[in-house]
Amino acid sequence: MPKFAYFGGKFVPIEEAKISIMTHAFNYGTGAFEGIRAYWNDEEKQLFVFRMQEHYHRLYQSCRILKIRLDHSVEKLCDITCDLLRKEGYKEDTYIRPVAYKASEGIGVRLHDLEDGFCIFAVTFGRYLEKEEGARAAVSSWRRVDDNAAPARAKITGIYVNSALSKTEVVERGYDEAIVLTQDGHVSEGSAENIFLVRDGVLITPAPFENILEGITRKTIMEIAREEFGIETVERQIDRSELYIADEVFFCGTGVQVAAVIEIDGRPVGDGKIGPICKKLRNLYFEIARGKVDKYKHWCTPVY
Repeated sequence: MPKFAYFGGKFVPIEEAKISIMTHAFNYGTGAFEGIRAYWNDEEKQLFVFRMQEHYHRLYQSCRILKIRLDHSVEKLCDITCDLLRKEGYKEDTYIRPVAYKASEGIGVRLHDLEDGFCIFAVTFGRYLEKEEGARAAVSSWRRVDDNAAPARAKITGIYVNSALSKTEVVERGYDEAIVLTQDGHVSEGSAENIFLVRDGVLITPAPFENILEGITRKTIMEIAREEFGIETVERQIDRSELYIADEVFFCGTGVQVAAVIEIDGRPVGDGKIGPICKKLRNLYFEIARGKVDKYKHWCTPVY
């Protein structure tokens, strides 16, 4: 349980970081958030926040869509985040949740003429999916929200009802995670993570126009695959049936990290275990995120 939060422009005890039941964002889902991870490097006795600036840049983009004004610069938000982590004193893997939201109290659906609020809290956090080395997935009957209805490229709190519906549907059927299709039936992403296929040694992933979140971990995987292993990524439409004939499939995202998918809709993926490309990308990703690879140390912000 965290001890502190950044709330109302200052650090307060977590029990004082409260909103009213009349808050606009609580009633209408008019908030934007980020998920940021910090990784503990035991050799250096250091906590590294991974790609923090990129996350806050994306938060600004989400806020622009929702007409939310953030009072702090990206640099200031990074400083506040590190200050919060130091106050908590965490020395283990941590998940950071900044939220910008419509803070006015009252009834009425809109984005204009409302006060804006902002808060950050952080919790210790391990795996999002317990079976990261071999998750079982199923295609959900719920379709991904469309950009012209509720833009998935923004991390909008209300949109995650779409994720909750798809996740619960497949988990209650005995699977670990959902795969969600677009309105026209192409692969979009997982319930709350991006998806990659491997076919003939090439990475394939849905393009941004497939109503995906433009993931920072997704971008990281594409870069290290190309730079470190010479593996190119093709961004294109993916048919549902391609999931069944892929050599490998894996999810990636800040929460899920890099998680192999070994079964989809009751069909084994490849030979039914984590594949070689996913395995080496996953291993390198964790080395980089923990600040152990000098070439990518600029992605890691030290806290202490």
